[in-house]
Amino acid sequence: MTEIRPYERKVNYYETDKMGIVHHSNYIRIFEETRVHYLAEMGMPFENIEAEGVLMPVLSVECSYKHPLVFGEPFQSSIRVTKFNGTTLHLAYRIISLKTGELCAEGSSAHCFTDMDMKPIRTKTKFPHIYNIFNELTKTTSEE
Repeated sequence: MTEIRPYERKVNYYETDKMGIVHHSNYIRIFEETRVHYLAEMGMPFENIEAEGVLMPVLSVECSYKHPLVFGEPFQSSIRVTKFNGTTLHLAYRIISLKTGELCAEGSSAHCFTDMDMKPIRTKTKFPHIYNIFNELTKTTSEE
């Protein structure tokens, strides 16, 4: 399997608040960007999953803020699967400043898999190729 590259970019000006730091709501957006990045890295971009008729609604999200990021600051975000059973997926995130090496935020999100009518599905039986992607992500991120 191809090594998954961490998600990296710089803080955009519009993401900051009057104090000059990243507004707290934008860390949740970074989590989503990280999730989308990792799915693409695994060979199953979100648009492909949705084209198959599968949705991944968010059930919950949490974030702990450790050290603020500022405009222009480069950062790296990583993800790992903490639980996956084919119907639900739980992820953990860590955002690290590439300038200072400090942990800036960490959090988690939980998702379920549904059809386009928002009815839960079991990926293992209905979409085994999608199940295999997340199962592989589980193995990849648990080894780190």
